[in-house]
Amino acid sequence: MQERIVVSEGPDETLALWLPAAGQAELRAEPLPPPAPGAVTVRMLYSGISRGTEALVFSGRVPDSERERMRGPHMGGSFAFPVKYGYCAVGEIEDGPRAGEKIACLHPHQARFAVPESEAIALPDGVPPGRAVLAANMETALNVVWDAAILPGDRVCVFGAGVVGALVAHIAAAIPGTELVLVDIDPRRQALADALGLAFSEADRLADSFDVLVNASASGAALTQAIDHAGMEARIVEASWYADRPVTLPLGGAFHARRLSLVASQVGALPPARRSRWDFSRRFAKALEFLRDDRLEALISGETAFGDLGRSYAGILTDPTTLCHRIVY
Repeated sequence: MQERIVVSEGPDETLALWLPAAGQAELRAEPLPPPAPGAVTVRMLYSGISRGTEALVFSGRVPDSERERMRGPHMGGSFAFPVKYGYCAVGEIEDGPRAGEKIACLHPHQARFAVPESEAIALPDGVPPGRAVLAANMETALNVVWDAAILPGDRVCVFGAGVVGALVAHIAAAIPGTELVLVDIDPRRQALADALGLAFSEADRLADSFDVLVNASASGAALTQAIDHAGMEARIVEASWYADRPVTLPLGGAFHARRLSLVASQVGALPPARRSRWDFSRRFAKALEFLRDDRLEALISGETAFGDLGRSYAGILTDPTTLCHRIVY
């Protein structure tokens, strides 16, 4: 745990992490306008680095065709660079009737900011602010489980023991009767699976067939393995984003004979079966409720003071042991 620091700033300015070019990061001062009607000013307490997506943005690998769709809430600048990016934010409201309330929302790494009040979702009782940085990843995982249509008793395999894969497995394992295994090529992820109470297998030791398979590894090899281990008429859900990397799949084998379904899951849209009753705010609030489980602390792999983030950001993204790295303000 690193010592907390105080970041100096004036009442009408803030500090934010900017990526001026590929492979570069720096803290910049910028004006903080008064909140617009219906908005609140938030003082950041913690933000979380979502390593997979942020690494692709940091390295300039957002394809031209996806630049508009990839814009995050309250993102600054544009793709490719300079850009202000990130989306796991936990803070305290500074003004208005909700002053002092701890909230979570989607916002880049920034000391103070304003957001519409409707986007500032109150932390449920039992969810500490430091753990709430997992909310955006939990929201993604919840959407994946919905897209996967996992039912009680299903045999489920999740490839990729990163944050999203582990959270998908965590949710799915709680469905009654589910037989679930979390798979990764790194044997060190066994410790994470143990901490979450999940069965674990190294990728080259997987031998069974499954009803539902989820790939959250951003690996084409894992998606190929999912096809190999899919049972008759099984459902395969691809939760990874490959950016500009092509992926080749062996569809000439048993893929057609087994009548397999390959489904994409992306958090930017709700599954069709839920769109008439759910919106993004309800989904985000539910994701926060799921963070009451103390075992999820195992997904916080380190901390960095915000004042050090400019010089530490590249190392955090390239460290293969990074899960959710928490930034302390």
